[in-house]
Amino acid sequence: MYICSTYKLKSFTVYNTYANFIFEILYAYFQLKCWRYYGAKMRTIDFLNKVRLSPRAVVALIILIANSFIWYMYAISILMEIVKFSLSTRFEILTFWSINFMGTVFFALIGAELANNKKRRYFFLFWILFGIFSSFVLLFYKLNKLLVYAASVLLGASFGLGMPASMAYYAYYTTPKNRSKLGGFTFFLIGVGAFLLNVVKVDDLSVDLLVLIILRSLSLIVFLIDDLFEETFTAIKRCSYHQVIGQRSFLLYFIPWMMFCLVNYTSLPIMVKFLGVNLFNFLTAIEGALIGIFAIIGGFLSDTIGRKHVVITGFVMMGLGYAFLGVFPESQFTIFFYTLADGVAWGMFHTVFVMTLWGDLAQDVSSEKYYALGGLPYLLSHFLQIVIGFYVAEMVLANTIFSFASFFLFLAVIPLMFAPETLPENALKERELRSYIEKAKKVKEKFAKN
Repeated sequence: MYICSTYKLKSFTVYNTYANFIFEILYAYFQLKCWRYYGAKMRTIDFLNKVRLSPRAVVALIILIANSFIWYMYAISILMEIVKFSLSTRFEILTFWSINFMGTVFFALIGAELANNKKRRYFFLFWILFGIFSSFVLLFYKLNKLLVYAASVLLGASFGLGMPASMAYYAYYTTPKNRSKLGGFTFFLIGVGAFLLNVVKVDDLSVDLLVLIILRSLSLIVFLIDDLFEETFTAIKRCSYHQVIGQRSFLLYFIPWMMFCLVNYTSLPIMVKFLGVNLFNFLTAIEGALIGIFAIIGGFLSDTIGRKHVVITGFVMMGLGYAFLGVFPESQFTIFFYTLADGVAWGMFHTVFVMTLWGDLAQDVSSEKYYALGGLPYLLSHFLQIVIGFYVAEMVLANTIFSFASFFLFLAVIPLMFAPETLPENALKERELRSYIEKAKKVKEKFAKN
């Protein structure tokens, strides 16, 4: 019996050694096969991992973009307060916001065209100083009504002038594998900054205006970073607006983005009327936290599984949110589900549509014009919300607009089905390769234990 047991033990040991040897051969063959399949692309993958700017310069660039958005959002909130005190008729209010919108759009389009690659440092310096001057003009809004209109167009122009260039700079000095991650983190900072400013905001407009001037002046600290404005950006090619609009992939993403912005912002006044101001403000606070969290999550997902999957998920969630509101408008669960869906979608959309997508689509050309055109739906929808949102809320029933919004959001998914994935195939293949190797290692470890 002892001899039999010894024989079985030796047989098992020999079998285990032999099987382990065979597995090692298969595992090595698997790795070699993966390397042969992906080897031609591995140099590109390594290139994607390279950092084009120093960590200090990346932080400075994020600060520049975040500061610009926070400053403009704070400026818009101050303008809304000034309108209440300075303008009385509907025509005056319409004129005020119209010139603000046209100033932002016109100077964004012009700024994308005029941004001089060779003197980009001076362009950004002029842009920031222009914003400080525009904020300073607001201090004299009580002197003359014309100054109110002038401040409106100047603030819009000073925001629009440099945003396409700064976003193009961001797109150039990030890679497709980290662009969404950094974009999500940037919008998280924007959300935190806007929240803190709303907390400390006082009722005195003079104090708010001084805060606005100081806030924009803080952008000047980016010029302390010597390597932020490198001359390597001068080598990139330029494109025309006609080329951008004629690009099929741009339109397949631009049209759904336009539909989403118009549907979401035009239905916002109806949500205020439907929920009431207090409940709406409470849900908005919750939604703001969700937007910040899912901006980061959406950035990681976008750089992992691709931009297209993240965008489609956001559209489906928003469509379901509006569909539930249309069918069960009085349900508390429905209201909170809509808040969740809206927060998740906006968090991911801010990361993808504002920070990432247009830089991906530009590929080997400068992306100023892509960002300028890609930002138009966001600006237009916000303008329409202020101008006609009140009339829409008065004329249209809540159930009708919710069903209408759900239908159009699901309809907007159709162009996305034909849109190409903008995350490079190399990044997706690298993720698959790592996944396969990790699985092989786990099988090896499990087999070795047995």
